[in-house]
Amino acid sequence: MAQSETIVRILDAAAVLFAERGFAETSLRTITSTAGVNLAAVNYHFGSKKSLIQAVFARVLEPFCLELDRQLDVLSARSAPLTTHQLLECLSRSLLVSLRNQGEKPEQFMRLLGLAYSQSQEHLRQFIIANYAPVHERFTGLLRKTLPHIKPDVFYWRLYFMLGASIFTLSSFDSISAILKKDLDKDCDVGEAADLLVSAISGMFAAE
Repeated sequence: MAQSETIVRILDAAAVLFAERGFAETSLRTITSTAGVNLAAVNYHFGSKKSLIQAVFARVLEPFCLELDRQLDVLSARSAPLTTHQLLECLSRSLLVSLRNQGEKPEQFMRLLGLAYSQSQEHLRQFIIANYAPVHERFTGLLRKTLPHIKPDVFYWRLYFMLGASIFTLSSFDSISAILKKDLDKDCDVGEAADLLVSAISGMFAAE
């Protein structure tokens, strides 16, 4: 069911402001002023600031997880064993496709994701686990099978190394690509950068 115009305006404003200022630093009054709605509209549709933060993430994570699940089905239907690179490429492609279909910029969502880890948002972590754990467990389970030589604790840390590199690269993409253009006179789009990132992370995961 399509969301009402009011909900969309609130979510759009909240996503931009949270990404720019942080969760704690952004008040509901600032969001409602930017969205052109009154405070009662936020309370009516979301109930609380925590619920609004969760809704901002759900708007991206819901279609992303559906797309990732679909693409994992396609990969798993093949007779050949899956590789680390294939799975990471699937993850990257699923994210970019779902963001593009929603008209969302990867830079903004990755800034939000970075803030979810750098700021105290335990409610958000619990929300994500409660709603998206099956897809996460499916992906990491398949990835783990491609890396039988990696100890569990090393695999755990490398997942977070992947997350950190991805957040930094994609959230800072505009700045990084501008430096690339200035220093090497080379243009690069997000898809190209994501492909290079996948190759680098694949090597990192497979390292002894």
